[in-house]
Formats: sequence, structure tokens, C-alpha cells
Amino acid sequence: MANTYSALKRARQTERRTEYNRKSKSRLRHQIRTMRRAIQEKDSKKAADLLPQTFSLIDKAAKTGIIKRNTAARYKSTLHLRVKALAG
Repeated sequence: MANTYSALKRARQTERRTEYNRKSKSRLRHQIRTMRRAIQEKDSKKAADLLPQTFSLIDKAAKTGIIKRNTAARYKSTLHLRVKALAG
């Protein structure tokens, strides 16, 4: 256990940040899973509606460092291509 006041504060901050990151990553995973399900069911209307929300969550996750920028770009690119293929 931490001994100094600053170390104790750091431990509290780390705990809060870990919880926040875990929730954000979970929310992102659920959104991507929902999006992939809509694509798999060939529901182009639902997939098109979910696309902006999913992109927003992906961008926020990349901005806060939960996922890397290139990973975010890859997710967005793949999802967009699949939604376009459904519509066309």
C-alpha cells in the first residue's frame, strides 16, 4: 500500500481512471458488436442509422487513448465499406 499522501492520491486517481477506461472500452465494444450484427442481418436501414453513433464512439475512444488512432481508422473504414456494400 502507498505511504505518502501523493502516492495515496495517485492510487485513487488510477482507480477512477481505470474504471472510466473500462466502461468506455466496454461501451465501444458493445456498439461495434451491435453494428456488426446489423450488417450480418443485412439490415441496411439499421446499419446506416447506427453508423454515426458508432463513429462517434470510436473517435472518442481514440481521442482519450482507449484505442490507437490507426485502430480507430481501421474500424471506421471496415464498417463503412460493409455498410456501403449493403446499401448498394
